[in-house]
Amino acid sequence: MSAVVYEQREVRRARYAVAAVFAVHGAVTGSFATRVPWIQDHAGVSAGQLGLALAFPAIGASLAMPLAGRISHHFGARTALRGLISLWTLALILPSLAPNLGTLCLALFVYGASAGMADVAMNALGVEVENRLGKSIMSGLHGMWSAGALVGSAAGTLAAHLGSDARLHHALAAAALTVLGLVACQWVLDLRPTEDEEPPPRFALPPKSALLIGAVGFCAVFAEGAALDWSAVYLRDRLETSAGLAAACTTAFMLTMAVARIAGDAVVNRFGAVRTVRASGVLAVLGGVLIVVANQPAVAMAGFALMGLGIAVVVPLCFAAAGRSGPNPSQAIAGVATITYTSGLVAPSAIGGLAQLTSLVVSFGLVTVLACGLVVFAGVLRTSDRDRPKATRPDAAVPDPRL
Repeated sequence: MSAVVYEQREVRRARYAVAAVFAVHGAVTGSFATRVPWIQDHAGVSAGQLGLALAFPAIGASLAMPLAGRISHHFGARTALRGLISLWTLALILPSLAPNLGTLCLALFVYGASAGMADVAMNALGVEVENRLGKSIMSGLHGMWSAGALVGSAAGTLAAHLGSDARLHHALAAAALTVLGLVACQWVLDLRPTEDEEPPPRFALPPKSALLIGAVGFCAVFAEGAALDWSAVYLRDRLETSAGLAAACTTAFMLTMAVARIAGDAVVNRFGAVRTVRASGVLAVLGGVLIVVANQPAVAMAGFALMGLGIAVVVPLCFAAAGRSGPNPSQAIAGVATITYTSGLVAPSAIGGLAQLTSLVVSFGLVTVLACGLVVFAGVLRTSDRDRPKATRPDAAVPDPRL
């Protein structure tokens, strides 16, 4: 077997392996999101206090993400991802154990820190696989994340419908997902630094090239975070639905995101990043309007589904654009990740705080206004080659069709 054929097989195998890791990462998020009302009741916190607590995952992620690069540099990409994804899956257990606001904030800080480090590590490996394949795969990888989140949320919906204790539910989910993550990590690319390569800095400001791209991602992640953390609460409190139907709303949101992301690479290849994001923004705004005016659960669920469809491909396109910008793609990717996680930091607390002062309807009005930013600022994804994936550029090498 020639070295070229062996490398092709290794890259194909690594593509599926990292896709499985994305799915495991998403399944943890889905498992958590559908049980937020249970966690709120168990900890005995108000909507405003819940909003404060839900800021802590993003705080933890933002502070811990720079460490992921150093961990990968020291241990190698495969070993680092194996440890980080295990830390993330096991952290799922912590929030449901919290008996009060203080312990809930601490649990969510650890939960977010482990999420952020695993997120950076797996996205870096995804970008490396995309570069070796010579074609766009990032939307599909994020689609696998959404598919995993959908599976996790579906299991959470069933658990909520049956009235099961979230502590037991999350312990079983964490055990299963840890095993799946460890198995998948056996076949990801084992990237290692050269002997003379300097370790990445513990902290670095996002490069200028990442700021505008990150602003587009900020709008999308704000809407995503609001819907993930508050959709079930919105239906339960605003429209007085059952716990099972409220959890099903989160599942509908994740379903449309999964479908759109899996199909996203083909759409971007056909229409380009800018037009795709602008059209997506229109759908997200329409979904937000339906949520705000809804007086029936079906209307609100349709709004959340449309919002999921509208924001689905935005973050993958931002990561891909960052990877093609500036002299240091990895730093740009980390910068965009930091900005998007900052949005994740702002969204839950902003939604909860505004709901405490006014109502959840006003809070999702803010989400709708920010979704307009996708339409207005989509043009920042357009540079000489940034509006289309590498495989469609005139100067790009033709990828091996077997990949």
